[in-house]
Amino acid sequence: MNQRVKLDDVAEKAGVSKTTVSRVLNHRGYLSDQTIKKVHQAMEELHYRPNVVARHLYHQKTNQVGLVFPTVNDPFFAHLESRLAYELYERGYATLMGNSQNNPDKERRFLHYLLDGQIDGLIVGAHNQGLSEYQETNLPIVSIERWVAPKIPIVASDNYAGGLMATQRLLDDGCQNIIHTNYPRLESSTNQRRQQAYEDLMIQHHRQPITYEVNFDSPVEDKVAIFKKIFAEHPEVDGIVADNDTNASLIIHLAQELGYQVPEQLKVVGFDGADTTQILMPELTTIKQPINDLASTAVDLLIKRINGEENVASVILPVTLHEGTTA
Repeated sequence: MNQRVKLDDVAEKAGVSKTTVSRVLNHRGYLSDQTIKKVHQAMEELHYRPNVVARHLYHQKTNQVGLVFPTVNDPFFAHLESRLAYELYERGYATLMGNSQNNPDKERRFLHYLLDGQIDGLIVGAHNQGLSEYQETNLPIVSIERWVAPKIPIVASDNYAGGLMATQRLLDDGCQNIIHTNYPRLESSTNQRRQQAYEDLMIQHHRQPITYEVNFDSPVEDKVAIFKKIFAEHPEVDGIVADNDTNASLIIHLAQELGYQVPEQLKVVGFDGADTTQILMPELTTIKQPINDLASTAVDLLIKRINGEENVASVILPVTLHEGTTA
């Protein structure tokens, strides 16, 4: 069995000191191109692989970032996590994904990775609330679309403007009885801004705002049961502002099963506009979030936090209306 190649072996092969090999590996100090070339050639010939863990300890940096989101089994989060991984890779970071399924213990484990120095930073968007570890305000953490703790910056879409756009779109189409679906009010989600916009605009137009609460983590059959209640309790409904594109799709299919014609009798506007949804349901009228920009901005803010900046401000990004045929 071949013994593991050591730094001493590389130094002997290259005809340089062990310290010189270490300086080449860690890019420290001035070294001639010839010396660097000799060291790399010796490493290649000996099939030497640096001790990455030791180098990380030397630099006090792991070049790893954790992502904690509810699930990838959703077009919005799948698109967002994919883009975050891309943006982090472009900046020299590996990604540790931790889909929490909204399990506080899983989310807490990633926080402990950060506290223990196993990752350099954390980008979070899970739905758990009240985790005391988030109060460690000096930690490099950035949140997406979620209020976490007072000093953790948030990157979010302009949810209030999106709520106004969606509701106004239905009002402009002549809808008289518009219903909204949204997360429960107790959740610390920026989705609540959408609901506030819907309610403000409905009241401004002397209409009764009605919101049905739908938990993101509920099984599909539970969500469909809530949507059935909408049609049973409000058969006059002619417009629905859905909290996300997945629920908009469920509502449209259910409405058609119940005999509603979309958009002639019922108009529906979604929210998210992820790539997969746009491909599979191009006909869906929806508020399109700038998912790629959410990711790149979150990574930019996190790197500032990793580099020691404390007063990193939250960012709100504009949304747009994707015109489909469901409204």
